Amino acid sequence: MKAKWFGTVALIIVAISLLSVSSCGDPQELTSIQIQPTVETVGASNIPVPADAGFQLQLRALGTYIHPPVTKDITSQVTWSSNTPQMFTVNSAGLLSATGQACGGTLVSATATTNSDGSGVSSSGAIVTGYMTANLVCYTGGAGGGEPILTVTFLGSGTGTVTSSTSGFSCTSASISCVDSFPSGTTVTLTATPVAPSTFGGWSGGCTGSSTCVLVLQTDTTVTAEFD
Repeated sequence: MKAKWFGTVALIIVAISLLSVSSCGDPQELTSIQIQPTVETVGASNIPVPADAGFQLQLRALGTYIHPPVTKDITSQVTWSSNTPQMFTVNSAGLLSATGQACGGTLVSATATTNSDGSGVSSSGAIVTGYMTANLVCYTGGAGGGEPILTVTFLGSGTGTVTSSTSGFSCTSASISCVDSFPSGTTVTLTATPVAPSTFGGWSGGCTGSSTCVLVLQTDTTVTAEFD
């Protein structure tokens, strides 16, 4: 009887030992991703949306693992994506940038396409994704004491400069957009100068045609210059 009891105990000990070894041998498994910050709001209701272009914020992706439980910075190991690039873009390093082309909310994701630990050992192979929300506040009213605002934006694959002799206003296509305010009733003359080999394709928005743009600013106005 004692021999049978000792045999049963031995089998239990062996089973526990095997389970312990098996558990220790499991690779780390990524269970969730959290993006920091979880929410970011850019701009204000009295700032034109194009003026927010150029805002940047570095995001972080934190991965939670089991076997053993641990949280790691996996910012450089995930695939970043924005569902509304007209508002915000995010590069492969997790750098969030406002484009100033639209306002509202954007969902930014960080996805681990292969589920592995820090040493590259494959685990379950599941796809794990985390999210954050980036908001760009819509423009609802004038700034600068009620003075009308002139916004210059650009289209086309070429490069060039838009200048005004009225106030020394100057904006290059590399800036994506520029904003300035003027007293109501001000006549603003805009000149578009392409940089060779680019050509000027014309105006749209507050001006049309391809010659000098002349505006009498009484309300907020957006003018777009196209360089091809």
